[in-house]
Amino acid sequence: MHAEHREQWGTRAGFLMAAIGSAIGLGNIWRFPYIAYENGGGAFLVPYLAALLTAGIPLLIMEYSLGHKYRATPPTAFLRLSKPAQVIGWWQVLICFVIAAYYAVIIAWSVMYTGFSFTKAWGDDPETFLFSDVLKAADAPTMDTSFVGTILLPLIAVWLITLGVLAAGVRKGIERANKIFIPLLLVMFVALVIRAITLPGAADGLNAFFQPDWSAITDGSVWVAAYGQIFFSLSIGFGIMITYSSYLRRRSDLSGSAMVAGFANSSFELLAGIGVFATIGFMAANAGIPVSELATSGIGLAFVAFPQIISNMPAGELFGVLFFASLTIAGLTSMISIVQVIVGSVADRTGLRRIPAVLIVGGFTALVSILLFPTTGGLYLLDVVDHFINQYGIVVAALVSVIVVAWVLRQLKPLEQHANATSAIRLGLLWRITLGVITPLVLGWMMWDSLQTELSENYGDYEGSFLLGAGWGVALGALVLGVILSIVPWKRGGKTVEEEVQG
Repeated sequence: MHAEHREQWGTRAGFLMAAIGSAIGLGNIWRFPYIAYENGGGAFLVPYLAALLTAGIPLLIMEYSLGHKYRATPPTAFLRLSKPAQVIGWWQVLICFVIAAYYAVIIAWSVMYTGFSFTKAWGDDPETFLFSDVLKAADAPTMDTSFVGTILLPLIAVWLITLGVLAAGVRKGIERANKIFIPLLLVMFVALVIRAITLPGAADGLNAFFQPDWSAITDGSVWVAAYGQIFFSLSIGFGIMITYSSYLRRRSDLSGSAMVAGFANSSFELLAGIGVFATIGFMAANAGIPVSELATSGIGLAFVAFPQIISNMPAGELFGVLFFASLTIAGLTSMISIVQVIVGSVADRTGLRRIPAVLIVGGFTALVSILLFPTTGGLYLLDVVDHFINQYGIVVAALVSVIVVAWVLRQLKPLEQHANATSAIRLGLLWRITLGVITPLVLGWMMWDSLQTELSENYGDYEGSFLLGAGWGVALGALVLGVILSIVPWKRGGKTVEEEVQG
């Protein structure tokens, strides 16, 4: 896609809907409430807000500026900064490839559970139902890759929807889909929250969620958790925002858009916390146990705890449909943005038109997803790959990109000038300090803290050989393949892209 013929968002609102849709994903609903609860409750909002203002929004602005200035997806945008820097761009593309492959499967589970909610199909034992009946998970990681047919069909449906939206283009596909999905998600989730806060015992859950433990503010791990949550929930560090901003019109408000997207994402996380803990409070009161015994996150919260709660509440079927449909839509909006990075990057570097790029690149990603994850061993593979690609893929790639842009190439000032030329909120020294000093220090500390834990004990008590192959192998493999792809002499219009950039 040549810059002069590049697709564009129809409206600023369309771009914002897509950016917010990318940021609002499964983690907002099933990760933030528990992280906040475990790290000081209401007091957690102080470091959380500080992290949003000193790392989240500044990083968003940097990625918006990179994509908008060079009107390109990550590999080409970093190439135009410096030829060696394009490795970062391809690294981010490979990270998106890995995430897309397993993220689609979780969305497929949400689709299935939306249907299960009508009859409360999980019965009296949601945990056994999930792991034995639905996932048919092996007792331990295994080489047996028998397909689980019940997952296969909804997974194929998720991929058909994702690729169909992408094939329609930026304006007619991604923008139109998000203009439908985001308002629908908001309406459904607000209805879910209203129902949750009217349940008996909801106040106990909300007290547990919001009760501030001010001593937590002096704990360094709480601040690391706050920065980590902001970082993972805003879709920064793996090329999505560089890609989306590359389709903006030339006169676009970058810093203002970043503020809107950042605060919208955080507002939804707070809404999710209210809904989740009001519901947990009901279950705790119903069972006569403390909220702390039910508080959890991730798959356990969504597919075990919530089905149990739904079975014990009045009109639980409707609540279940709203909850799992919300998960599905939140997942799809993020999924579309992740796959667009892969498709758009290859299209930028080869000149492929959108539909062939979607069919070839998106189709290959879908094939890998379908072959690996709806299997009896897929759950273990998903768990380990997700952990390592997040901790040692996204975080490290983001750290390297900030160091290269801020310290090595000294591009913060030019990017600041580019953003200020079209933005209502002007950037200055504070923005450069947050990106050049605070963000690298926090990301570096997050990585070091994670590595210390990783090297002291095996993640999830898995065998070292399994972690080496499915964890470290995948995380390092993304980097190695990124280096290889940056060396490939990609051609477009008879010239290598390097020649185009130089010419």
